[in-house]
Amino acid sequence: MASKQPDALLGPESDSQRTQYPYVTGTSVVAIKYKDGILMASDMGGDMIYCLIAHGLPVKVTMPELCSYGSTLRYKSVERIKPIGKHSLLGASGEISDFQEILRYLDELILYDNMWDDGNSLGPKEVHNYLTRIMYNRRNKFNPLWNSLVLGGVKNGQKYLGTVSMIGVNFEDDHVASGFGNHLARPILRQEWHENLSFEDGVRLLEKCMLILLYRDRSAVNKFQIAKITEEGVTIHQPYSLKTNWEFSAFQNPSQGAVGSW
Repeated sequence: MASKQPDALLGPESDSQRTQYPYVTGTSVVAIKYKDGILMASDMGGDMIYCLIAHGLPVKVTMPELCSYGSTLRYKSVERIKPIGKHSLLGASGEISDFQEILRYLDELILYDNMWDDGNSLGPKEVHNYLTRIMYNRRNKFNPLWNSLVLGGVKNGQKYLGTVSMIGVNFEDDHVASGFGNHLARPILRQEWHENLSFEDGVRLLEKCMLILLYRDRSAVNKFQIAKITEEGVTIHQPYSLKTNWEFSAFQNPSQGAVGSW
């Protein structure tokens, strides 16, 4: 006679539960090609989203945005730009723990590649293609990694810059952005970017984009990090802040003229 299974193992509660509700998240990453390589920038904020489910309240939701009733910028020194192998640089928006999982996948990939000891190494295009497969595979399992990724690099004199979303949508371009940067930074880049940007001009352009995001994105903080990758390697600069001006009239009374606002 088959033994009776405990009631706790029966029913929908016995299904495997995975992290579907982002808890600590980072906002935009902006990256451009410049004369000598790739420049990438992000702020260092970690936004903590409080969920009703996380507090054990009897609320059923289907989208993470619906369960957020408040948030706070708890972490202000989160590095979201990391070197990958010899030729690539990776930036991430979204869930920080999922980004750490992606970095673990990439560490294993780079280690496996190095074990061949054949004098070759993975370039940015190969790493970007690998990331698109990872994100699309997890999306098909209905257990996505809640990140938007920006991958840039230089190999054999060829600059490469691409992005991939949490569901595997990907493309490459001369400038890319994630998060609010897609809406606020890329219009600026379309107007002001050109392929012969010097390092100094590229940094100034990224600072302009990050300042706009600081003004308009609630989750951004005034602590930025800029990294570059060239044929010589990766340099991730120390964090710094930008001078801001909050005296604009629109900031003084943001609800003025808005019908029905508080």
